[in-house]
Amino acid sequence: MFGSLFFLRGLLLGFSIAAPVGPIGLLCIQRTIAFGRKSGLVTGLGAATADGLYGAVAAFGLTAISGFLVGQQIWLRLIGGLFLIHLGARTFLSKSAEKAASSVHSNLFRDYASTVFLTITNPMTILSFAAVFAGLGLASTGGYASAAWMVAGVVCGSALWWLALSGGVSLLGPKLNRGSLRIVSRVSGAVLVGFGIFALASISTNAK
Repeated sequence: MFGSLFFLRGLLLGFSIAAPVGPIGLLCIQRTIAFGRKSGLVTGLGAATADGLYGAVAAFGLTAISGFLVGQQIWLRLIGGLFLIHLGARTFLSKSAEKAASSVHSNLFRDYASTVFLTITNPMTILSFAAVFAGLGLASTGGYASAAWMVAGVVCGSALWWLALSGGVSLLGPKLNRGSLRIVSRVSGAVLVGFGIFALASISTNAK
C-alpha cells in the first residue's frame, strides 16, 4: 500500500512532466504523422527512458553524478541546442512527411536513441526531479524501495502520455493530404530550430 502510493505520485509526476508540448512533443507529433504511430511512440519512450534515468539519479541521491552533469550544463546545452537545430533543419528540408503514415519506416531505434540523447542533454531536469521528490515526501522517507516505486511511476506516467499522444495524432494522420503534411513538416522543422537557437542563447545568459 505504501509503495503503491509512491508509484501513483510518480505516475502523476511523469505524466505531468511529459504533457507540456516542447521539442520532444513536437518530434513525437511530426514523426507520428510522417511515419506512423510506432515512430511517434518510440520517440516518446526515448524521453520516458531519459526521465527515468534522471529521476533515478535524483531519487537515489547520486549527488556525484547529478553534480557532474549540472556542472557540465553549458556543454550539454550546446550539444543539445546544435542537435535540435540539426533535427529541425532535417525535418524542414525532408520530403518524408509527404509520405503516407502507413509507409515502412525502419529507423525506429534511431528515433528512440535520438530522443534519449536530446532529453538527456538537459541536466536541469535532475534538479527539477530532486525538488519535486522532496516536496512529495520522498526525502523524508529515505528508503530505496520508495525511490524505486517513485521512479517506476515516473517512467510509466511519461510512457502513458506518449502512448496517448501518438495514438491520438495517428488518428489525425490519414485525414491529412500531401499539402498538409508538407506544412506540418515545415512548421515542425522551423519550431525545432527555434528551440535549438533558444537553447544556445540560454548558454550566455547562464554563464553570466
